[in-house]
Amino acid sequence: MQYKLLGSTGLRVSELCLGAMTFGEDWDWGANAATSRAIFEAFAEAGGNFIDTANIYTNGTSEKLLGEFLRTERDRFVVATKYTMMTNPNDPNSSGNQRKNLMRSLDASLKRLNTDYIDLYWVHMWDTVTPVEEIMRTLDDVVRAGKVMYVGISDAPAWIISRAQTLAELRNMTPFAAIQLEYNLVERTVERDLLPMAEDLNLSVLDWSPLGGGVLTGKYLNQDLGNDNRLNKAEYFEQHYKGDRAMHIAQAVVKIANELGISPAQVALAWIRQQSPRHIPIIGARTLDHLKDNLDCLKVSLTQDQLTHLNQISEVELGFALRFLRKLQPMFLGAATETLNLRLHPTSRMVLDRQE
Repeated sequence: MQYKLLGSTGLRVSELCLGAMTFGEDWDWGANAATSRAIFEAFAEAGGNFIDTANIYTNGTSEKLLGEFLRTERDRFVVATKYTMMTNPNDPNSSGNQRKNLMRSLDASLKRLNTDYIDLYWVHMWDTVTPVEEIMRTLDDVVRAGKVMYVGISDAPAWIISRAQTLAELRNMTPFAAIQLEYNLVERTVERDLLPMAEDLNLSVLDWSPLGGGVLTGKYLNQDLGNDNRLNKAEYFEQHYKGDRAMHIAQAVVKIANELGISPAQVALAWIRQQSPRHIPIIGARTLDHLKDNLDCLKVSLTQDQLTHLNQISEVELGFALRFLRKLQPMFLGAATETLNLRLHPTSRMVLDRQE
């Protein structure tokens, strides 16, 4: 396990992050306490120090279990948790990004985690209504109070994140150190704006669902997905990962895995890790064997031919304005035609080359 700096901070985090959404059986598909502890200990033994959870994961059980596991070595680990999602359907202020929910949620998470500070506190999702100024001011307040060390944002559009960073810079407030988003071989649309933004603003990128809801492990190939419990939990995943395109990509991943004598999961994780040094995949596991298999991605380096093949079969249309600017860049850049390329995510550059 190697370590990276989190965004533009000096905080050292492991190159893989352990997702604790599977800690607890409240949602019918997670791991029990004993298995969760074994997963946590194996990750720590491998050198992992970065763990991600949220106040709503398994109805709070995830945070409670993690708090128990951290009891004797709290300061060794970088603990990230989140707020935003609804915790009480009878209380309209138990969800959202506003100050009231942030402060209430943070105190509840601190109690469940049995700690007096959070290393990285995430805005779990942009709620579309709370002013950016209110979010950034409240996050800055909890940092100054010593309850939070660093802040980040998950599941938000690039223009909101960019505006928030600019506001923080201008008003001397705590900026985001990282973003969290869905990224894998099936879902690459973030290459249109979120990933180039992260490169430009020096934000770490934590990638959730790096295995595409399990599709990229190959386990759903030639099988009836209708009875899969987890993929049917949300309509989003059903629409996103059950199509012919997803299965075609999974087949290519399995083929490369067979050639290398490794698991498809390791191929999918290695692909993400080789896109940019700022990527930190979030690996979640329901069994100890799953975790150990995912950790072995650290030993994998895909060849350029393998990367190119995976990039080509999974590429997405980048659309306006990137494609338009690329076409016309000789008119406004003259001889400096590489300037635009250098400010794009690496796979975005490849896709634009193919689309010309």
